[in-house]
Amino acid sequence: MSHSDPHGRSHGHDDRLAPVLRPVRAGNGFEEALEQILQVVRLGLVPAGERLPAERELAQRLGISRVTLREVLKVLQDQGLVESRRGRYGGTFVRARSGATDGAELRRRVEGVDIEDVLRFREVLEVGAAELCAAHGLSGARARSLREALARTQDAPLAEYRRLDTLFHLTLAELCGSPTLTAQYAAVRSTVNDLLDCIPLLVRNLDHSQRQHAALVEAVLAGDAEGARGAMREHCAGTAALLRGFLT
Repeated sequence: MSHSDPHGRSHGHDDRLAPVLRPVRAGNGFEEALEQILQVVRLGLVPAGERLPAERELAQRLGISRVTLREVLKVLQDQGLVESRRGRYGGTFVRARSGATDGAELRRRVEGVDIEDVLRFREVLEVGAAELCAAHGLSGARARSLREALARTQDAPLAEYRRLDTLFHLTLAELCGSPTLTAQYAAVRSTVNDLLDCIPLLVRNLDHSQRQHAALVEAVLAGDAEGARGAMREHCAGTAALLRGFLT
């Protein structure tokens, strides 16, 4: 379901949130729903200032009651991640992260992270997804969605780059045809983004990344599984080198 806000922007939430939002298992409904909506916010799938899908839609997609969903949203509100607005254009909106609290929160989140483990797991998932996409072939709407995700990163202003880069990688993971891989990738990417937020954005590195993205998409769309694996492995290695350099 997509809808417009008062500024006339249309939100195709279904496409953007599909990699992360799925029905939770009975037993841990609250915890799993909280984990998924936290991922939506931390991956930037709904950017700061934009509205989350309506409560009815979110509850339906997560397979939980609206009472449980409200408890989840209350936690996010208490954490300062979202705010509730009333009225005709009301709803739950993602808040911009504030620098001061952000630094402390980030340090706390990455403190116990085993960086090597995260980077290895990320590489396995990404390389596997790229190979699967190339081997199975992407055509029509699926090829177009990958090209569009790439184009958005190429036109991205610096402040938006990481969010759109995340969407590009999530799109590739989703197109590989394994919902389990997509869900695992969304989780690991959430941690990778926390690590990336601890280091500066380097324009030289972004230019290099963009060339790697383009080569990767070319290999995937040409059905070159070996080329896609190589391009993705090299791309992951570049990010890993930066993170190791700054954080270990």
